Amino acid sequence: MSIHQFWESAVKVNISLLNSNHVKALNAPAWERTLQPADQIRGLKLADELGFSKILMPEHFGIPKSQVDLSGDHYPQTTTALGFVAGVTSRIKLSSYITILPLQHPLIHAKMWATLDWLSGGRAVMMAAVGWLEEEFEMVGLPFHERGAMCDEYVAAIIELWTKDVASFEGKYVNFRDVAASPKPVQKPAIPIWFGGDAPAVLRRVAKWGTGWAPFQTPPGDIPARLDAIRSQADYHGRPLEVMYPIYMLNFGEAHSVRGDPAAEGMTEAQQLIDQLGYLQSLGVTETEVPRPALRDLDHYADWMHWIAADVMPHVR
Repeated sequence: MSIHQFWESAVKVNISLLNSNHVKALNAPAWERTLQPADQIRGLKLADELGFSKILMPEHFGIPKSQVDLSGDHYPQTTTALGFVAGVTSRIKLSSYITILPLQHPLIHAKMWATLDWLSGGRAVMMAAVGWLEEEFEMVGLPFHERGAMCDEYVAAIIELWTKDVASFEGKYVNFRDVAASPKPVQKPAIPIWFGGDAPAVLRRVAKWGTGWAPFQTPPGDIPARLDAIRSQADYHGRPLEVMYPIYMLNFGEAHSVRGDPAAEGMTEAQQLIDQLGYLQSLGVTETEVPRPALRDLDHYADWMHWIAADVMPHVR
């Protein structure tokens, strides 16, 4: 399905890698933290078979002790984990959610993501953001308050490395000349890059480079105005834009605090969920992740996935 057709007719449903829920604050169940790789394989293969759109993988490299109660500390390295996903699936897209772009050099990012795309047959999707946890930048000796400018240079440098046989780049934070780097991404002209966040600088990045946008703190009702703001940018590339808004984001506050929004709770009534997805679609949302209700174990989780695939997904695409 083309991007244009997708915009007109669908809200795709994504799913997170088990045992990688974004935050403890959203009450990740204890049973998920006991899962082993064989359990992951079972869940991943089922998601692939049932037609879920993407596997989403969060990223942090280190969590300060003071933040563990809200954020948790279980974050496998993103591209490594997505490579594992690629090996046990055949069609599902492989997406970060998010890649903290300034924390690694663009030569490293470009190589890791191009390798993932090449080995997976063109299924990689990078969702980039500047990060919010200042202590994480301190851990690796990077200037937190320059992360936006670093991100802009890194994106431009990564695209250069993906698209040029011999790449060169000159900037404040990144400098390289006459660099050959293969394999190149399978997807042309480059791996899709999404941007996560809500600040004006994020909207400018989406306009200039982005395939899609994932708001984190933007209320759903404000999404159409933000999309208009993106399209009004001088650098807007003119392509249709995809938008991902996981329903559980309604429960997110600053620094992973919990709002207690009942609309973010997991649902067990198909029509209620279909109506909520229809509302998001009317705002321009093209992808979502539906919140899980209380689940007992992996078997219960598999039953829930079958229910979403059979009773919900056919009605939203």
